[in-house]
Amino acid sequence: MAKPDERKDGAGKPADGGPADLSARLRHLDEGLRRVAAHQPKDVEPASGSMSNQSALGQAFRLSAEFVSGVIAGGLLGWIIDRLAGTAPWGLIVCLLLGFCAGMLNLARASGAFPGWGGKSGQK
Repeated sequence: MAKPDERKDGAGKPADGGPADLSARLRHLDEGLRRVAAHQPKDVEPASGSMSNQSALGQAFRLSAEFVSGVIAGGLLGWIIDRLAGTAPWGLIVCLLLGFCAGMLNLARASGAFPGWGGKSGQK
């Protein structure tokens, strides 16, 4: 490729080399790209920012749903126990605490914090 000072005329404007100059520059660029591609690993795909953000957002929604569902289930169960047994508010308080613990356990399982505790027996 020509040096920048060689490609300018006396007025400082780029010289028009025509189609031959353009073809030479394109060939040089193609050779450079081939050299760069030869040094990159073949099995690595470029990470797509939008796909990784969507995956992270999906996992965040899944983990939050795991936790919230445990707390809601505990609250509903406590409310039903209070209505049937007349023990208000103790059934609700105890079952909300148990629902919180169950939600935290579900959260830990879903995030992989306890690999041996996943729903499938025998797999680690």
